[in-house]
Amino acid sequence: MTIDRSAYELMMDGQGSEELPVYKSPLENLDIVPARISLAKLESKLVGDFDAPFRLKDRMEPLRKTYKTIIIDTPPTLGLITVNALVASTHVLIPIQSSYFALEGTDDLLETIEKVKARPNPKLEMLGVLVTLHDKRTTLGKEVFEQIRRVFGSRLFDTVITKSVRLEESPAYKESIFTFAPQSSGAIEYEKLCNEVLSRV
Repeated sequence: MTIDRSAYELMMDGQGSEELPVYKSPLENLDIVPARISLAKLESKLVGDFDAPFRLKDRMEPLRKTYKTIIIDTPPTLGLITVNALVASTHVLIPIQSSYFALEGTDDLLETIEKVKARPNPKLEMLGVLVTLHDKRTTLGKEVFEQIRRVFGSRLFDTVITKSVRLEESPAYKESIFTFAPQSSGAIEYEKLCNEVLSRV
């Protein structure tokens, strides 16, 4: 599949652009707007634009007419791209790695979510917090998980994504875990997560 246009072009092109960078994926009922390294230049390009936080929301309007559900994957940094995603979304899911520094930066993210809810997107809801890369075999992993549970309580998903070799391998083969290793623990856990997300939306 040749990718000529990406999320960068979606954000930078005029609102009336007829050619949206949407591509069919190998999975049924799943289309994607791919991201490339050019997306790293986006924040510097948008700085100072009056509509910068609303750019993604505006560009997504034509897509909302076609797709019942749109999932936005954001970078791990809390910058303008993430703010755009929060302004454009109805729900936010926060993944937290089960590691020693897991909760660092979480306060800033929660504060940003509250600021977005206060003005540009009052309909934004917290869908939940997901623990990922959890190593349930180690004492440290168990301690960090309990710390996350104490902080987030009922907002924590019941599903936990544990460390898995198959989950690490599937991107290298450019496959979803559901096609690469459908019987693996990673596939089973993500299927449980999907069902839990649907029950919360």
